Amino acid sequence: MPRLSADQRHIVRFTLNGRAIEGQAEPRMLLTDFLRHELGFTGTHVGCEHGVCGACTIEIDGVPARACLTLAVQADGTNIRTVEGLAPAQGQLSVLQEAFRRHHALQCGFCTAGILMSLDNYLRKEPEPSENDLREFLSGHICRCTGYAPIVAAAMDAARRLREASSDV
Repeated sequence: MPRLSADQRHIVRFTLNGRAIEGQAEPRMLLTDFLRHELGFTGTHVGCEHGVCGACTIEIDGVPARACLTLAVQADGTNIRTVEGLAPAQGQLSVLQEAFRRHHALQCGFCTAGILMSLDNYLRKEPEPSENDLREFLSGHICRCTGYAPIVAAAMDAARRLREASSDV
């Protein structure tokens, strides 16, 4: 089998926030770069490029993943969800996003997209987290501005509101 040259581009197809997407990527292009530069989805931020800070967190097939550690070609055939896919409709915020707004859980906003993606996934699996559980969970994200207190308060508020909404059904 012949080796591919580094400049050869591959067609990459996946579902992004519920829509079929197709683009071309070089073999070594990171998913963060593909999302931002090839597709124009700039909500996924690039922080450390080592998978440590959590700013690039997205969901791949329902599992949180660091997009800076994933090659775009690896995403072929997957279902990807980014922060742009959190809102239920254009002009609306999700329960979690609204809680972040209400509790002023962001300042510069750089880490926010990754934290929202991780928390959205976590709260679906753990609807009644304790404050300590949330602090432990958030240890995988670096936020240099908020001190985490408003983020934890927003997550607790969102968890409560999500439980109330599910009990009303």
